[in-house]
Amino acid sequence: MSNNEHTEQGLHPYLERNKAWAERTAHHKPDLFPALAKGQSPKILWLGCSDSRAPETTLLDLDPGQVFVHRNIANVLPATDLSSQSVIYYAVKHLKVQHVVICGHIGCGGVNAALANGSLGLLDTWLAPVRRLREENAHHWAHLEQAERAVKLVEANVHAGVRTVRENAVVIEAEKAHGLKVHGFVYDVGTGLLRELKCEEEGKAHEGRVEAFELK
Repeated sequence: MSNNEHTEQGLHPYLERNKAWAERTAHHKPDLFPALAKGQSPKILWLGCSDSRAPETTLLDLDPGQVFVHRNIANVLPATDLSSQSVIYYAVKHLKVQHVVICGHIGCGGVNAALANGSLGLLDTWLAPVRRLREENAHHWAHLEQAERAVKLVEANVHAGVRTVRENAVVIEAEKAHGLKVHGFVYDVGTGLLRELKCEEEGKAHEGRVEAFELK
């Protein structure tokens, strides 16, 4: 179907695709939709980027109901952002997810913008934490090509998100109560593959975090 045909028909073709998907899914997995109608019990909270090329359920090859999701531009997770913090609270406290995944991706437009110096209007404020990561690591990455710096900044941004999530009092409580795990992933849109970053805490780092951020 051409772009002009899509424009003339509006979203009708997508409604037809939805209908076909629902019928196909109900045929192959007859218990799925009735189970979803009763509620959800996802094991994973996914905190990712809004980029259309990184849809978590698709790239994990999972069904609806298996991942609770929050996505925003460049997967930025400020501790003061009520939207992401509310999602974390609900997923950890009430859904009792077992894993929290912070996922960045190669080719992230937000990260690339943070590496540049163009004015982006409202996004300048949103991307300020990523620009600070760029500033903090500038001397470490000075010898790298631009594409390599972009990958490093994607990774640094994921690590920053992991730290923010781990400093959440509800997360600390869940770590103690039922072994909640926090992970950092990077998705390569060019290969479709996920890569897990090393985000383990040493004993003293873990103890220091809990001492500083646990609420009683």
